[in-house]
Amino acid sequence: MAINVINEKCKGCAICAKNCPFNAITMEGKLAVIGSACTGCGVCVDKCPFKAIEKVEEEKSGVDLSEYSGVWVFAEQRENKIMPVVVELLGEGKKLAKEVGCELSAVLCGYNVEGLADELFEYGADKVYVADSKELENYTTDGYTKVIFEAISKYKPEIVLLGATHIGRDLGPCLAVKANTGLTADCTKLEIDPVDKKIKQTRPAFGGNLMATIVCPNHRPQMSTVRPGVMAKAEHTPGRSGDVINLEVAFNEGDIRTKVLEIVKSVKETVSLTDAEVIVAGGMGLGKPEGFDLLKELAKKLNGVVAASRAAVDAGGIDHAYQVGQTGTTVKPKIYIACGISGAIQHVAGMQNAEQIIAINTAENAPIFEVADYGIVGDLYKVVPAMIDELNVATELSMEEQLC
Repeated sequence: MAINVINEKCKGCAICAKNCPFNAITMEGKLAVIGSACTGCGVCVDKCPFKAIEKVEEEKSGVDLSEYSGVWVFAEQRENKIMPVVVELLGEGKKLAKEVGCELSAVLCGYNVEGLADELFEYGADKVYVADSKELENYTTDGYTKVIFEAISKYKPEIVLLGATHIGRDLGPCLAVKANTGLTADCTKLEIDPVDKKIKQTRPAFGGNLMATIVCPNHRPQMSTVRPGVMAKAEHTPGRSGDVINLEVAFNEGDIRTKVLEIVKSVKETVSLTDAEVIVAGGMGLGKPEGFDLLKELAKKLNGVVAASRAAVDAGGIDHAYQVGQTGTTVKPKIYIACGISGAIQHVAGMQNAEQIIAINTAENAPIFEVADYGIVGDLYKVVPAMIDELNVATELSMEEQLC
């Protein structure tokens, strides 16, 4: 979809420029000019009193799929540190690349970030495309979209993967629109069709009540955002190397419409659920916010962290940062202890890949027991203290053995 100004009808009134929600229209003399920031929303078409702006359907030429090759991973970094989800994407990307028969590459944007390429090589990347510029020091939608889209247009990857983080969920759709392709968001499973080698992207749909598998048959690249904590991490191979390809970075005035003035970090307690090996989670069965104090005590004994169901978070028992499930964090710990959690499908979608699931619930027919490896029907306020007592005894015995 393209927006065109009919010069013969334009009166230079600037009504279109004043009403453009993306500041994509400038006035040059007595004529309106549509800039690259135009999204084709059509507001200017409706606002022009002289019918001097029109929306025109662009003829979409067929895409030559044979021109596209390779799997790309967006190597999200913050403060020059690679985000954990990138390691997961590299692990999954390596599997996809092997099945398709192509290279795995990472795309890295930022300022003074070229040194991070070595880390990406050690986690499986064959090539790293680096866009290093002061303008990219802090993430902006316009800056990252322009640089990565230009790289996609030049090098033509077949598959592009991004983490379903705050940045990935913003960047992915913008790239897809620019590239005139599709995007499957919040994927929990990726696989290559053995027949046509296209990627099959699976994600929860209709509130998690079914899993939808989506394909992008006629456009490239095939794009997915992947939920953190779902995929297995890539193996680390110290000393592994690859090729660094420096991307040309050139911005004109107005290309980046936002400016980051200051980054203010939250002072609230932070938690990393995706990296935890042991998680003790509480639900509405706790009955009161103070119940999380008991769970924290158990988690501390197990060198784990506390988490919660959405219901417990919505009830004000704990911050949203601790929420596990479809609308929270997806986790894959070695041990997941569900205390007073009924087992709604939306919660199960976020923890079902734990190696061992232990459920504690007073209702013997609670759905959580269907996915649990071990189930305890009982009052969590009796069961959890008993578990803590047993752990204390085990700790004391271990200390005595060491002294002997």
